[in-house]
Amino acid sequence: MMQSKIFVKNRALGYVSNHIPLVTRYIRVRHENLIVTCIGNAFVTFSATHLRLLAISGTHPGEITCLAADSLLIYTACRNVVYAWKRGTELKHTYKGHAHTVHSLLPFGPHLISVDENSDVKVWDIKSEELVLELNFGNNIFKITTLMHPNTYLNKILFGSEQGQLQLWNLKLAKCIYTFNGWKAPVTVIEQAPAVDVVAIGLNDGRIILHNLKYDETVFDLVQDWGCVISISFRTDEHPIMATGSLDGHIVFWNLEQRKVESQLQKAHYGAVTGLRYLPNEPLLVSSSPDNSLKMWIFDIADGAGRLLRIREAHSEPPTAIRFYGNEGRTILTAGSDSSLRIFSIISEKFNHSLGRASFNRKASKKKGKGIEDPLLMPPITQFATETTREKEWDNIAATHSGLGTVTTWSYDKMKMGEYKLFPEKFKGNRNVTASSVYITKCGNFVLIGYNTGHVERFNIQSGIHRASYGNEKGAHQGPVKGIMVDSLNKFVVTAGKDTYLKFWNFKPSKENTEPLAKMILDEPIEWIRHHNENSLLAAALEDFTIVLIDLDTRIIIRRFEGHEGRLTDACFNPDSRWLITASMDSTIRTWDIPSSNLIDIFQVPEACTSLDFSPTGEFLATIHVCNLGIYLWSNRTFYSHVSLKAVNKDDPIPMINLPGSVVEVNDTADDDLLELEPEYVSPEQLHDELITMSGLAHSRWQNLLNIDVIKKKNRPKESLKVAESAPFFLPTIPSLELKFDFSNVVNTESSEKFITHPEIQNLTLFSKTLLSVENNEFSEIIEKLKSMSPSSIDFEIQSLSSDEKSSGTLLLKFMKLLRYMMEKKVNFELSQAYLAVFLKCHGTAITETELLRNYLSILQELQLKNWFLLRDKLFYNLSVVQALKKM
Repeated sequence: MMQSKIFVKNRALGYVSNHIPLVTRYIRVRHENLIVTCIGNAFVTFSATHLRLLAISGTHPGEITCLAADSLLIYTACRNVVYAWKRGTELKHTYKGHAHTVHSLLPFGPHLISVDENSDVKVWDIKSEELVLELNFGNNIFKITTLMHPNTYLNKILFGSEQGQLQLWNLKLAKCIYTFNGWKAPVTVIEQAPAVDVVAIGLNDGRIILHNLKYDETVFDLVQDWGCVISISFRTDEHPIMATGSLDGHIVFWNLEQRKVESQLQKAHYGAVTGLRYLPNEPLLVSSSPDNSLKMWIFDIADGAGRLLRIREAHSEPPTAIRFYGNEGRTILTAGSDSSLRIFSIISEKFNHSLGRASFNRKASKKKGKGIEDPLLMPPITQFATETTREKEWDNIAATHSGLGTVTTWSYDKMKMGEYKLFPEKFKGNRNVTASSVYITKCGNFVLIGYNTGHVERFNIQSGIHRASYGNEKGAHQGPVKGIMVDSLNKFVVTAGKDTYLKFWNFKPSKENTEPLAKMILDEPIEWIRHHNENSLLAAALEDFTIVLIDLDTRIIIRRFEGHEGRLTDACFNPDSRWLITASMDSTIRTWDIPSSNLIDIFQVPEACTSLDFSPTGEFLATIHVCNLGIYLWSNRTFYSHVSLKAVNKDDPIPMINLPGSVVEVNDTADDDLLELEPEYVSPEQLHDELITMSGLAHSRWQNLLNIDVIKKKNRPKESLKVAESAPFFLPTIPSLELKFDFSNVVNTESSEKFITHPEIQNLTLFSKTLLSVENNEFSEIIEKLKSMSPSSIDFEIQSLSSDEKSSGTLLLKFMKLLRYMMEKKVNFELSQAYLAVFLKCHGTAITETELLRNYLSILQELQLKNWFLLRDKLFYNLSVVQALKKM
């Protein structure tokens, strides 16, 4: 299976609910209500007490099409398969048999009823998973849209249809008992009323019919002004209130006794109110919507109106920009198409917060309250800049908006939108000015803004006062400014324009000189720039889908990365600046190794990545994608284990990886199967014939060979060791006035024995015997033996070469041949020099007196000079390179 070598799917953040209606269930053991919502291919369980996240289910093979629950199990349908889950995470049962996608589920005592898109109804035994009953309805005659079980109606199920009719069936007899003619409008929802025999029927045209099933009579009907009724719920705490939801996000509360509207929650959600449930015997209403939010409303006001009690929400529109906030790598800041800034924690869901939605008049919007449609809502945020230095003192986030020249400020510490809206006075009245780039300096005091007119302006973020302009009256660039960055010390400003220029400005511009300090011209117009805070590298994306790396110190292009086949959307450096991760509209995410200039990893995703960022700790890569509401985390495999990162071959197929799910997925495939293991490198004995090779032994094994006698003399003890005198346990004393011990019987343990050696015995060591036995000048084994000896042993063996008068000349010549062998091989260079030095020190006189040895010494001298000249040239070359680099 093909995978990314670096990144592994971790999990998705920012999903709360979708268009599938929520379900509630009461757990008697916990004495608590639980709320279950769908988030695509999984469902989540919340506690009704504080909307705390309790569990996330396993991933389904596709999108969940419907939800249902009872006190024991949660039931889900995915395509044509139905699943039963225990505790929200354990899969207990699977029901297979439908030929079409299942759209409705209803637990019915020991049975489960499922309905598919072909209006085929199947009744399953929950425990045994057996099919008990099957009913077939024709879509042309009776297309089932919803079903429910009327209270006190034994074995009875009521079906609603798109044709407007209703049918009451006895499932035990498999017989249709009664058919209700309906009201000539499709039935969208059926809900049991608190009164026996009465149900509320929601119609597609906005009518709500309170109908008595026993007598087939309409008690009364109501009309919802907001159109189609998609959800109904009844209050059960002795208040005759019915709540209905609409496609526009409004919730209407009806007084059933007075048969009129009690109150309304306009724009309770930004999307349709698909899920609506009163908690049993409590003045609490829970609602869900495709706007990715779950809200709990409480009715404790005197006039009976509801107010928002708790909320769990995320982006209702796909995010547009994402960045890690701070240096700990725990918090992610995102901007969405819904004009909001949000904080997501990778540690716990309870740390997620919203900074609100951008508004032209924040105070006026605040008076309207949460959940009310805001006519002053600003356009979506396109990009933002953050800085943590002054977050406790004033606003530390600046954001640009689509089609607006105004830049808004936000406060991370106060979790709200700031008071200032930055816009130059000289542009007032000009609606064609748009802010195209923004940057906050490292000191946290200034905001630099680039505009589509080519101007670059600097504001003080604390006061919102304009401080400086860069360039002349016509602007810094001829065309939109696509990127701005400032160095850490506020010495210079770098601006990138659509006019292919990269310009360097003095941070404090002078009024007399409006020209930049320096400028670079690139091959193509610049799309955006990215940089790393701790290095001098700047990445610039060009219109021809290439990325160039620029060294800000030397102001030259040092790397060029080519390969993307679509518009580049974003890029980021990893914490140590060795990698550049890029995303493009070609749906690929690529990792480039900056030192080697190679593409080391590539993978493809189903939807193109629009923004990404690397965790400051190097643990995660966070991405957002087209048409997706969530934030996706990818684990960095190299953070936990060693990975062989080789250049990717252009002909290799690109692996396709699905986006991570809401739960951390266990990768069953071993790393050995996913990655090509790096072969263990074994260094050859000699890399090249024209090089000198060292032995690699520790310095202590050869460096002090020439002075070994001095070291031994220094380490010799000053006094000879004395044998301890043995004394009895009770020492005898001599009778006298003073205390004296009697040592007359102490035994003298000193030995006077001497070793006597026979003069005819041969004085050859084992090493000398091995040296004499060497034939054809193959000294490799004896060299290895020398390398394993200690310095003292080597010194002793070299001195012992002349201890035997009969073979001393032969041994000395053999050792000189051994040294010649080492010099010719150019291996173990430092050992050969140390051995030669000791050899000449010990046997120099004997060599000069013997003609054969004296003549052989000249051969060693010639080899010695040849090796030294070779080594000297290499050393001088390296020293010259180092000196040249120091001067740069």
